[in-house]
Amino acid sequence: MKKGLMIALGIVAVIVIIAIVIISWGIGKYNSFVGLNEEVKSAWSQVENVYQRRADLIPNLVSTVKGVANFEKETYTAVTEARAKVGQVKLNAENLDDPEAMAKFQRAQEGLGGALQRLMVVSENYPQLKANENFLQLQAQLEGTENRITVERQKFNQVATQYNTAIKKFPGAMIAGMGGFKEKQYFKAVTEGAEQAPKVQF
Repeated sequence: MKKGLMIALGIVAVIVIIAIVIISWGIGKYNSFVGLNEEVKSAWSQVENVYQRRADLIPNLVSTVKGVANFEKETYTAVTEARAKVGQVKLNAENLDDPEAMAKFQRAQEGLGGALQRLMVVSENYPQLKANENFLQLQAQLEGTENRITVERQKFNQVATQYNTAIKKFPGAMIAGMGGFKEKQYFKAVTEGAEQAPKVQF
């Protein structure tokens, strides 16, 4: 009788130890997914910061351009309208797993970027604008901001890749599924042909 009891207790102890190991592993995996998710949110906030910086520069840029006689009104109007469209598209850290929302956000941002590029190209035709110190400073700040946008988008994609890889690997994928961790979307070319370098002909 004692021997049977000892065997039963031994089996129960083994089951309890296995259960503790599995639960500890599950908790560790869950916590690692939480940490990776927070890194994605942090990277996203940096993306938002640089896009906001660009949006904040635009009113001063448009005001400076408006001050130049005969500057094409439709050019700075297009920038203003594109900025307004960007303001209407909401994408936050909570819906980064929505491919449609991400694509809409990217299209709006690329529309604004394209309008700003046209404004800069047109501004080359105005010597008084190119000599305007305020315009030159804004142009330099805008170029720096565009570079930061590229850098922060790349960082976001790297962090999102780490997160997406972690939640898809077996057996952690089971914990990710139970914990509601969903795949994050990446920044990618949404404009047709944007993945190819433009051809420059002289």
